[in-house]
Amino acid sequence: MIPWKALSGLLLLVGSLQQQTWAMESKGHVSVVIVGATGDLARKYLWQGFFQLYGEQVSSGHSFSFYGAALSEPEKGNPAMSEILKGLACSADVAPERCALLKDQFLKLSQYRQLQTAEHYAALSAEIREQLKQEGLVEAGRLFYLSVPPFSYADIAEKINSSCRPDPEVWLRVVLEKPFGHDYESALQLSKDLKKFLKEEEMYRIDHYLGKQAVTQILPFRHENRKLLDPIWNKHHIERVEIVMKETVDAKGRTHFYNQYGVIRDVIQNHLTEILTHVAMEIPVNRSSSEEILKSKLKLFGSLQRLAKGSAVIGQYQAYNSEVTEELNKTADYISITPTFAGVAVYIENSQWDGIPFILTSGKALDERVSYVRVLFRNQVFCTQNIVSVHCKPKQIIFHIGQGNLKYPAFLVSKNLFKPQLPLSGWKEVTEYTNVSLFGQPLSEYYVYTPVAQMDPYAVLISHIFQAKRDSFVSAENLLASWNFWTPLLDGISHEYPRAYPGGVDNANLLDFELQGNEVSFVHEAVVLLSPVQGGASSESFQITQGKYRTNEMVTAWAEELVSRLASDLHMAAEEAVKRSGQFHLALSGGSSPIALFQRLVLHHYTFPWKGTHLWMVDERCVSLTERGSNFRNLHDNLLQHIKVPYFNIHPMPVLVNQRLCVEEDGGAESYEKEMSRLINGTSFDWVLLGVGDDGHTASLFRGCKLDVLENKLVALTESPFKPHQRMSLTFSAINKAKNIRVLVLGKGKHEMITQLSRVKDDPKKWPITGVKPSNGKLVWYIDYEALLG
Repeated sequence: MIPWKALSGLLLLVGSLQQQTWAMESKGHVSVVIVGATGDLARKYLWQGFFQLYGEQVSSGHSFSFYGAALSEPEKGNPAMSEILKGLACSADVAPERCALLKDQFLKLSQYRQLQTAEHYAALSAEIREQLKQEGLVEAGRLFYLSVPPFSYADIAEKINSSCRPDPEVWLRVVLEKPFGHDYESALQLSKDLKKFLKEEEMYRIDHYLGKQAVTQILPFRHENRKLLDPIWNKHHIERVEIVMKETVDAKGRTHFYNQYGVIRDVIQNHLTEILTHVAMEIPVNRSSSEEILKSKLKLFGSLQRLAKGSAVIGQYQAYNSEVTEELNKTADYISITPTFAGVAVYIENSQWDGIPFILTSGKALDERVSYVRVLFRNQVFCTQNIVSVHCKPKQIIFHIGQGNLKYPAFLVSKNLFKPQLPLSGWKEVTEYTNVSLFGQPLSEYYVYTPVAQMDPYAVLISHIFQAKRDSFVSAENLLASWNFWTPLLDGISHEYPRAYPGGVDNANLLDFELQGNEVSFVHEAVVLLSPVQGGASSESFQITQGKYRTNEMVTAWAEELVSRLASDLHMAAEEAVKRSGQFHLALSGGSSPIALFQRLVLHHYTFPWKGTHLWMVDERCVSLTERGSNFRNLHDNLLQHIKVPYFNIHPMPVLVNQRLCVEEDGGAESYEKEMSRLINGTSFDWVLLGVGDDGHTASLFRGCKLDVLENKLVALTESPFKPHQRMSLTFSAINKAKNIRVLVLGKGKHEMITQLSRVKDDPKKWPITGVKPSNGKLVWYIDYEALLG
């Protein structure tokens, strides 16, 4: 026998739901279709999010139907979906009796459908219309959540448009999960494909970080505190802004996706960039207008300073390649250069933020799992004695997104900055502090605010989709603006080998990086794991590789560090030569390898003694010096136009004489040789920088060169097997007289050649580089790990 109180309560609940059902008829019926309903995302977040939406809206006047859709037959799909629905839970503030009733009603409203063909979509549409007719309901809208790979978006959008689109007066909302392309062109193509079938206002591109409670609070916090913030939210008071997402997990199990995208495409181009816009954009006058907020974001993208290769540092945890090899069935010699860590310095070119770095950092296999935004203010107070005074402590505002030592989302303001206004609703001030420190300060030194109730970001965004709150989502214009910003950097680093790191706490300070001007670079020298260490890797597993190559000294590191070392060695040699004799004679070869050296010299060696340096060419193509194929044009564009070097210290090879290119009778080679003899003591260069071609040539000395003819010349016209065929080059006679010869070899493409060269005897006719043998000078090879190890 049921106790009267329990029965009375149950009758009240049933009556309440009946009243809610009558109320729902007034606002119309909403059909929710989760495509990919039995997948991982749906199982973990989506069904729970829509159940929470139902609980919030059950008394709002809307009625609902929920369809779980997938490619599987109902015999397979129904049990899988039922298993997921069993795990649904109510929030803590919902009474158990009401929760049981809500869950029971939700299960009755949910059913599985196979959606694969246009006929399946048409059948679903017919079923929705039939239900509306039978129950006397007016349709309010249809919501499709596509929890499927992006390559299927256009096909599903076409089927929705042709077979399952509601009547014109009924809203349609289609939710799309990232990734939205992998660069600007692919994102543009995807956008064009979708616009054939869906209007922009019907598409909701979801970035779940925009549903994180601390992220949702950034704009309201800025607005509520603008009287205090506006005077200091600028370059005059802020030192830097850090936007960080660190993970302890690796990519195991996700390498098929991750190896195509990497850390920048996976989280920095979207999650962290979206957060950046919230921190730096102008707050619209009408903050309730989604259109105005999206316009403000777009305006900010227009102010972002173009990223160059030097804007980022990248790394890869040590075990990544073995995981890729195992999961993707790659051969043992396969090497992935996909970055699993990146640190990027972003600058904004406007009067508010000019010169302030926004440091975006993310990585896998790091020491902790944490996400945050940290705005660090300049502190202009100098405490003469009491350095622990409140005035001397860091001034910062932190939007703590999650995890880390502080387990809950929060925003924190240093007490020596100001006491912020409490958000309008849903947040509370923390007054009892646990024994936790953030950035070296205990919580007691911050004003701390946290949500009254923690909410999953997908639940937040599902609610925003229902409310058509479009500023919580990524518009097509903002998406393309973001890809337009990031694609040049991604292209620039696409062939760069990331720095290896062991993972976890063993990373120590290996991934620390610093700002030098607008560029970032790792603080510490690169290291490489030479062989696996039994029992797992640790920081002791890494060491710097040095040694001999073809009996000569060799320096080797990752490309960035190798070029840095070469630039430093060159700088030191130049200063010594100028101090000794007043002049430094440097001969530079052509090709792409020296470009990185030129850029390093320009950006980091401001005290290089250019005034006393003479710049010579090792070789030149027989083209006009203004053409892009000219080695001198390459030298000019990447070095000369950025430094102050006396005009008469620059010595291009005279390939154009009497308006003719490399005509032997014009005596260009002899003229260059005479100039060398006149200016260089004993025609012995202080430094000669060489490269090596895939075929073993160096300078413009190729296989089959008539070495006996060149023996008595310092400069000669030569023939190349590649266009342009005619060249002018220093000969072995000139090269081998140099005091210092350096050979720079970069890139995985040179590995086979470097391996072969390590085995062959001296044979300049077949391998011209083996003819480089300084008579009284020193030869050093600079070979990066890609070229050396493959």
